[in-house]
Amino acid sequence: MPDAITFREAMTAVLRETLAANEEAFLLGEDVGVYGGAFGVSRGLVEEFGTDRVLDTPLSEAGFTGLAIGAAVMGMRPIVEIQFSDFITHCMDQLVNQAAKMRYMFGGAASVPLVLRTPGGAGTGAAAQHSQSLEAWFVHVPGLRVVMPSTPADAQGLFRAAMADPNPVLFYEHKLLYNTKGSLPDPPETYEIGRARCSREGCDVTVAAAGLMHNYALEAADTLAAQNVDVEVINLLSLAPMDSDRVCESVRKTGRLVVVEEDVRTGGWGGELITRVTESAAFYALDRAPARVAGADTPIPYNKRLEASIRPSPERIVEAVTQVLANDPGRYV
Repeated sequence: MPDAITFREAMTAVLRETLAANEEAFLLGEDVGVYGGAFGVSRGLVEEFGTDRVLDTPLSEAGFTGLAIGAAVMGMRPIVEIQFSDFITHCMDQLVNQAAKMRYMFGGAASVPLVLRTPGGAGTGAAAQHSQSLEAWFVHVPGLRVVMPSTPADAQGLFRAAMADPNPVLFYEHKLLYNTKGSLPDPPETYEIGRARCSREGCDVTVAAAGLMHNYALEAADTLAAQNVDVEVINLLSLAPMDSDRVCESVRKTGRLVVVEEDVRTGGWGGELITRVTESAAFYALDRAPARVAGADTPIPYNKRLEASIRPSPERIVEAVTQVLANDPGRYV
C-alpha cells in the first residue's frame, strides 16, 4: 500500500479483501457492477468477482434490501449499497421493523449480519433529496448499529468490524471524504464498534464529532492552536452504540464541550450525547453549558452559498469554541 491512500481507494480495497476472504459475502445495489458505483467505490470488482458476487439491482431499495436481509438470516454476508443515504427512506420497514428486530424476536436463534453502506451528507450541490444526514433516525432504533468513519484507516477498520458483527450495521460514508487522503496502519487494524478515539489531545475544550465533521473539528483545532487554545478532539466513529464514556473522560479534563454534527439540530444525535454527559458525574466538571454546531432546520438548498450557510464548517466550530471560552471568566486571566 502507498503511504497515502484516498478514502475511496481504502473502501475499494477493503471490499476486495472481504469478497476474496469470505465466499458468503456479496455486494448488491444500484449500479455497483459495470458502472462501479455512483461514487466509484466498487469499480473493477464485478470484473474480478463476477456478477454472482457483485449484483446490479433494479431501482427498488425496498426489494433488494429485503433480499439482503433474507440472505443474511440464511447465513450469507450481504453488503448493500444505497446509492444516496436519502434513499434509505424507501427501505425503512425492512431496516426498522425487520432487520433491527429479528435477533431479539427470535431469542437469538436468528441474526441479520448485514452491512448497509451509503454515501451521506451535503456539500456537493446535490440539493434537498440527495444531501441529507439522516443517521439520527437510526440511532433511535434499538438493534441497529450506526458507524461513521472519517479517514481511510477508519473506513477499513470500521468496515472489518461491521463485517464481523452479527447485527445489521449502517455504514455512512460522507461524499466529501472520497477524495481525501490518509495513511493506513501496518499491520491492518480492525476497530471495535462503539469505541471512540482521541485524535488530538488538549486541555481547554473537548470537541466531539464523527465522519467529515471530525475532520472539520481537526481543522478548527489547528486554527485555534494559533490563538493559544488547546482543543481535544474526540472521533466518535460509532453513533450507535455511542461511546459517551470517552467523551465524559475528556470533559472531566477540559471542563468544556462542543459537539459537531451535520444533521439538523432538532432531534440530532448531538443532543443525545450532551444529555448523556450532563446526566453523568462529568456534569460537575463542566464550567458552562455545552455547545452544539449542527445543520440548520431546513431542506438542503441547491445554491452553493445557501448550502454552505446552513452546514457546519471549521469556521463555525472555531466560533462556537471561542464563545464557550469567552464566557469563562477565568480563561484569559
